[in-house]
Amino acid sequence: MLNHIDLSKAILQPIETPFEKKVNLFMLRLDLLDEDISGNKWFKLKKNIEEAKRLCKKQIITFGGAFSNHIAATAKACSIAGFDSIGIIRGEEIANHTLKKAALNGMKLRFVSRGLYRDKQQLLAWLAQEYNLDESLVIPEGGANAAGIEGCKEIVSLINCTFNYIAVACGTGTTLAGIMQQLNHNQKGLGISALKGGAFLYDEIINSIPKNKCQKLEIIEQYHFGGYAKYSPELLIFIKDFYVKYNIKLDFIYTAKLMFGLFDLIQQNYFPENATIIAIHSGGLQGNEGIGI
Repeated sequence: MLNHIDLSKAILQPIETPFEKKVNLFMLRLDLLDEDISGNKWFKLKKNIEEAKRLCKKQIITFGGAFSNHIAATAKACSIAGFDSIGIIRGEEIANHTLKKAALNGMKLRFVSRGLYRDKQQLLAWLAQEYNLDESLVIPEGGANAAGIEGCKEIVSLINCTFNYIAVACGTGTTLAGIMQQLNHNQKGLGISALKGGAFLYDEIINSIPKNKCQKLEIIEQYHFGGYAKYSPELLIFIKDFYVKYNIKLDFIYTAKLMFGLFDLIQQNYFPENATIIAIHSGGLQGNEGIGI
């Protein structure tokens, strides 16, 4: 399944920060794995698709917003693995780069009202009326299930240096939940929430990790720039400057907020001197085309 993915492409790239405070910052370039199933998306999907094959399912149904990297990645993964795919999209029908790419990879898109989308019980009842769920594997929004968490555990094995902190932008917390399970007692996991009101992520993650890991987890909420898929001129300038300096593209939904937050935390002396920090590039660069960057 998806055997074209070459994990050796996920290099650990040093980031020389412009600040007086001395820390060792590296970025794990998961964005280099695949153009569409990039970053953490492959890790969240791989175990789900293996399960769909094991259960002899014919199609995969999943959920997301109009800018969802998970929707685009699932469409591509299903196309490669030989599954039909259906994307249940939150909100009014629109056409953007993300959804066009999903459709080109064979995904059938169904738009539902935000009210129905929020009511998970009602949404599943509607789903059962519309589709044969016996023939379907249903993956939650963002790949946020046990299989997604299990797949994300593998990310830590790609880091070939000793480190103190690992940081990732969070939407559902699935990636960080998998990573947390692999950390030792000297390491801490930081989640930079891409959502406004991201405190719930802490509870989501601690329910998925051993109790002795919980004190090593922190969710940082102040870098959401207004909420999911929201941005400001300041964030767009940061994205452009980061690319000029490091030759790394960031997406405005997740990784730009992650790196903006880490740079700010370094300046605020959040990290001790000479700490080694790993930032996870979770891919999703296709979303930038939707806003013309």
